[in-house]
Amino acid sequence: MYIEELIEKLYGTTVQMKSVTSSLYEDGLQMLLDVFLKHKERHSMLFFIGNGGSSAIASHMTADFMKNGGMNTYSLYDNAVTTCMGNDYGYEYIFSKPMEFLVQEGDLVVAISSSGNSSNIVNGIVTAKKKKAEVITLTGFSEDNKARGLGDINLHVPCAKYGIVESIHNLILQQIVDTIMDRDGVRF
Repeated sequence: MYIEELIEKLYGTTVQMKSVTSSLYEDGLQMLLDVFLKHKERHSMLFFIGNGGSSAIASHMTADFMKNGGMNTYSLYDNAVTTCMGNDYGYEYIFSKPMEFLVQEGDLVVAISSSGNSSNIVNGIVTAKKKKAEVITLTGFSEDNKARGLGDINLHVPCAKYGIVESIHNLILQQIVDTIMDRDGVRF
């Protein structure tokens, strides 16, 4: 059954930070939560990037982490900006070019990519690292995907099915923002 496979993959998801890897769901979630809370306390800017279904997750989380999490977020999904960057520089630079202007040292960039190999996501991560931002990657498919090798904190879903990978990415990010909201209350 699909839901059983999703649950199995959820519990097989790993979070790696430097030399520490956790395959225990609650431990990995706590590692991620700690990073988001650190950036909330610092009033860092938070950027989410992704393509396709992952862009929908990124856009949704931009709103949720702002409204419900009380964090400073910025959306890189303005149609005019996206099409301008794609037209003037190429689709592979739709995130990295605006990030050159917007990302500051100490900000947080969350890169969501099922395959982890999309050139625009990888370029965005490289730009974030050059700007000395912290990077969280959420990937699936192959363990040795490009994005996972570039992040400071890397969540990996051991599955090659887009629906399962994207569902787990969304679930985990939603759990983090809901935990922050439960802790701090909601800004209305």
